[in-house]
Amino acid sequence: MKQKEASMDRFEIGLAGVAVTFLLVIVRVPISVALATTSFVGLWILTNLTAAFGMLKAVPYQFIANWSFSSVPMFLLMGFVASRAGLTSGLFRLMRVVLYRIPGGLACSTVGACALFAAASGSSVATAAGMGRIAIPEMRKAGYAYSLSAGCVAASGTLGSLIPPSVVMIMYGIFAQAPIGKLFIAGVIPGILTAVAYIAMIVIAVKIKPEIAPAGRERLERGNLKEAVLESWPLPVLVIGVIGGIYSGIMTPTEAGAVGASLACIIAISRKSLTRKVVSEALSDTALGTSRLFLIAMGASMFTTFMGLAGLPSVISDFFAARNTDALSIILMVAVLYIVLGMFMDSLGIMLLTLPILIPILQDADVNLIWFGILVVKLLEIGLVSPPFGLNVYVIHSLLRGAASLPTIFKGALMFLAMDILVVAAMIIWPEIALWLPENMN
Repeated sequence: MKQKEASMDRFEIGLAGVAVTFLLVIVRVPISVALATTSFVGLWILTNLTAAFGMLKAVPYQFIANWSFSSVPMFLLMGFVASRAGLTSGLFRLMRVVLYRIPGGLACSTVGACALFAAASGSSVATAAGMGRIAIPEMRKAGYAYSLSAGCVAASGTLGSLIPPSVVMIMYGIFAQAPIGKLFIAGVIPGILTAVAYIAMIVIAVKIKPEIAPAGRERLERGNLKEAVLESWPLPVLVIGVIGGIYSGIMTPTEAGAVGASLACIIAISRKSLTRKVVSEALSDTALGTSRLFLIAMGASMFTTFMGLAGLPSVISDFFAARNTDALSIILMVAVLYIVLGMFMDSLGIMLLTLPILIPILQDADVNLIWFGILVVKLLEIGLVSPPFGLNVYVIHSLLRGAASLPTIFKGALMFLAMDILVVAAMIIWPEIALWLPENMN
């Protein structure tokens, strides 16, 4: 009886820890600080101060010694070099040449350019910001409504997390102990499917409301395919080299990151765009981005230790098992949880806050963690354009300096959010959408 009471006490402490962490994040305490502080205090309560300090000393070393984490700065460096050196500058023009005949061609071109840009940046916010500066002015010149032009970029920017290489996938792979290479490859088809769904949505919306994309005012890009390819070839070469190397088994994700960063530098040198300023800014951005991710991951590692000691995941897992809850019901509950949390919190914070609790439950339910990782990224994408938080929408609103209101951008983004929900439903019904490619890897 006493053992059961002690177990309940630990569970209650763990539950209180989760509640306190959510509260700290909601009041805008940095997620790394919230996770680390709650974990330290919780472990102190569960054990003693010496053990809590022991965790504080051991966890950062154990995490940074994880070989998989070394791919993070490499992929960040690849993306920052590609962006700073102008290797992504021709993407929008290339897509305009290819898609000019489609209704709403500029918006469709934006989706395609974002998909290609995402393969270098690995970040949804960076993709939205980078393409927003290029695509929105062109769409506005052609008379496109802000709801379509701004909403399109905000939504398409979310492809940065889904199309590999993705920093979010790397962090998921580390904490879920899932192979990162297979996660990258699993995101390819869902990423392409999402882009196609967005383009279909644009075509349908323009057919229904032609005034949001006046065809007569759009300058068609014909006969410039050769010039567009010559201008934009660096990024496709970079992407094919990295993803092809991982899929063929020639390179691990860490090796692919190093090769990608090196290849980006070589291409930039060949185009005479790798200046001292570009190198300095790319290295600085990489150091800052890696440091931020490391602090968040360190806090999440501590939180995982705290949750394990509190026994919260096992209690919740036993609860589902006792009620014969099937895997589909669990997945649907998780989907609702992520969509709701995405309205208020940062996507990486949501994932690292919930994984320590969810992973043991999903393992007990025999859920494929590769498939679930891609589903998680899709759900996090929905949060990036969902009101009232919608980080990508705020990024675009900031770029436009108030030219379009937040409700207008959210209204435009909601069209694409409907497509995201359809893709999520398709992935749940047909898991092969995410699993077919990784199952056929070398």
